[in-house]
Amino acid sequence: MSGVMKRMGMIFRAKANKALDRAEDPRETLDYSYQKQLELLQKVRRGVADVATSRKRLELQLNQLQTQSTKLEEQGRKALALGREDLAREALTRRAALQQQVSDLETQHQTLQGEEEKLTLASQRLQAKVDAFRTKKETIKATYTAAQAQTRIGEAFSGISEEMGDVGMAIQRAEDKTAQLQARAGAIDELLASGALDDPTGTAKDDITAELDRLSSGSDVELELQRMKAELAGGTSGRQQAIEGGPAGQARPAQSQDQPRFDKS
Repeated sequence: MSGVMKRMGMIFRAKANKALDRAEDPRETLDYSYQKQLELLQKVRRGVADVATSRKRLELQLNQLQTQSTKLEEQGRKALALGREDLAREALTRRAALQQQVSDLETQHQTLQGEEEKLTLASQRLQAKVDAFRTKKETIKATYTAAQAQTRIGEAFSGISEEMGDVGMAIQRAEDKTAQLQARAGAIDELLASGALDDPTGTAKDDITAELDRLSSGSDVELELQRMKAELAGGTSGRQQAIEGGPAGQARPAQSQDQPRFDKS
């Protein structure tokens, strides 16, 4: 039972993989990958911006602390000049605490600055990879589109595409039906001519009438042929008589033997 289920699962996966391959468009896959890379690049840029913002905030705090430290130092000097050593000690104590904070912030500032430089370099490298991928993507898409168009043209010329196959089948069915109808019409005409079928409209002729019509048509042709021959014969006789010297039936006068002849000399 487990073997049957395993085989069924393999068949299902094979068919699903084939259906996915048929439905997958490499151009869409490339566009999706490019979109994901752009999203990753955008995240890296936001990270760089966040780190830069934090670094800038630390710089502002450092400036404030240094300003306060300078102010406490001046207050200590002034208190000591006025003979208030206790106030001078207090000011210097506060200044020492501020210096510790400044030292901690400077350490954080250096760390953030290093992270910012790393992220900036990573962003630049990723930008270069994205640009290269975009160029390659467009090249592959153009090549795939050209190959697809060439394949469709070849299939159309060879008639092996699905659309042209359907057209060819439709033409073949139309030709078969036309030949069948022509054969049926010819058979019906022969049956009507032989009298095997009756024509309810009365326009069809039986075999005897058809034969008489054929004989009559032949006799008419023979009569017309004889008439044309007679006309041709009559025309030839008239032309011969005109050549001999007059209209038909009129004799040519004979020359008299007693008629004197004149000598031209």
